[in-house]
Amino acid sequence: MSSSEMRKKLNALKMEAAEEIGRLQFTKEYNDHDKGDLPSRVNGSEGGPIGGQMVKKMIQAQEAVMAGQ
Repeated sequence: MSSSEMRKKLNALKMEAAEEIGRLQFTKEYNDHDKGDLPSRVNGSEGGPIGGQMVKKMIQAQEAVMAGQ
């Protein structure tokens, strides 16, 4: 899989995770606002839960693979 294909898949996962937890407005793809003026604490509190949800989904997918072995 090429890096651009991987990037697209990760982006799709991010959007799915953000939508599931009601934080779609904090993704760049949904809100093209330049967040350079926000402190890292604010950016982390907005995006952190999205990353956490992505990790949960990746773990669930790997557990499903491992259970099928």
